[in-house]
Amino acid sequence: MKTRKLGSEGLEVSTIGLGCMGMTVQYGELDDEQSVNTIHHALDVGVNLINSADMYGWGKNEELISKAIKDRRSDVILNTKFGQVRNPDGTGGVNGRPEYVQEACEASLARLGTDYIDVYSQHRVDTDVPIEETVGAMSRLIEQGKVRYIGLSEASSDTIRKARGTYPIVCVETEYSLWSRDVEAEILPTCQELGISLMAYAPLGRGFLSGTIRTVNDLIDADRRRDHPRFSSENMAENIKKVEVLEEVAETKGFKPAQVAIAWVLHQDPILVPIPGTKRIKYLDENVRATDLELTDEDAGKLARAFPPDETSGERYPAPQMKRLEL
Repeated sequence: MKTRKLGSEGLEVSTIGLGCMGMTVQYGELDDEQSVNTIHHALDVGVNLINSADMYGWGKNEELISKAIKDRRSDVILNTKFGQVRNPDGTGGVNGRPEYVQEACEASLARLGTDYIDVYSQHRVDTDVPIEETVGAMSRLIEQGKVRYIGLSEASSDTIRKARGTYPIVCVETEYSLWSRDVEAEILPTCQELGISLMAYAPLGRGFLSGTIRTVNDLIDADRRRDHPRFSSENMAENIKKVEVLEEVAETKGFKPAQVAIAWVLHQDPILVPIPGTKRIKYLDENVRATDLELTDEDAGKLARAFPPDETSGERYPAPQMKRLEL
């Protein structure tokens, strides 16, 4: 497995990581045993970056990962996140208060069955708490030996700069793919300038760029993607036209569309570390093989022209969640 630097602090990770959200959040059918086996296989083939969050299944995802890495902790670069919370009335919220940072970390450590987290990230920015205070609390976790490095997720360029001025940040996790390119305007250039890696989640557009999801009927009734605007019947009909270009490039290369989509992200800059999510060994192996595909600038340009920034039909999240992005 090839490797890349995560940030400029010396941390080295596999070229792609494994996003584990779908193992406990409904993207298709759930299967704990299958998910654990997939994590084991990821480590066997050299994928050492394992990505989670305390709100994925409200703790269940971290507990699942604990079972998978119990006897293999030294093989793992473990990344989990905090900050999204459930209010007493059932609504969602964000908490970046310093005292909560400590509390959330202790809870994640217990669920993960480990005494340290390699990369601890703020999942969403709390606009009621100065980022300097939240990051300051995160840095104290490093002093305590409970965290090795810290990161952010879905933060704006201004927030990234303020955070970096308080303590070194190794990564910013945000959605980035052919059909989600808005970060190219400010966030990616800021990360490039400051030596911060961009950890690209959903590099396959939540599966859409694989070409296997062509209508909403391809999703089971309980699949949460049905609530995402991009997966409405009308928007999918428009977006699939772009995927046809991806399929053409894939055919000329002898790879699958999903592999070309991952290779496109990797082609953009060495600071990018995609974390495609899957709970199946078959798809994990396909994702890993994408690291062997080197696109030409001509290939990458053709794909970029087919997926212009801000021209994907539909927002990437439901309206309430869109309000919490890039703050």
